[in-house]
Amino acid sequence: MASRLLWASRAASYLRISVFHRGFSSVLKDLKYADSHEWVKVEGNSATVGITDHAQDHLGDVVYVELPEVGAPVEQGSGFGAVESVKATSDINSPVSGKVLEVNEELNDSPGLVNSSPYDKGWIIKVEVTDSGELKNLMDADQYSKFCEEEDAKH
Repeated sequence: MASRLLWASRAASYLRISVFHRGFSSVLKDLKYADSHEWVKVEGNSATVGITDHAQDHLGDVVYVELPEVGAPVEQGSGFGAVESVKATSDINSPVSGKVLEVNEELNDSPGLVNSSPYDKGWIIKVEVTDSGELKNLMDADQYSKFCEEEDAKH
């Protein structure tokens, strides 16, 4: 798919046709996003965390997810685990500070859920949030979409 898009872009450039590059990653409106491509959904003082569709798309097929222990402390912007794909290994940073309440054990047997369902079945941890004020440091859906477009334009 990517090679066809590259070919089409080069052909359009040669023919001096303008091409609109559109991101194909989905961004959900009711979530907050970190610039390291994690999402968080806060309900009360509990937050569900995962990696974004944009991140999983760039990583490729996920083959392993390193999960933290239940009860482990997490800090906004700090790593708590990793995602290993066929292309690379990437740290997962927490978008909020708190304590890990639950980990998605399903990812041990089915790490590909991060690819097929990044915002639903592919969630990674649930956290008891200790500082809801940190949410103001995160992006909303529109800001995150713009951030991804600008980041992709640099590459």
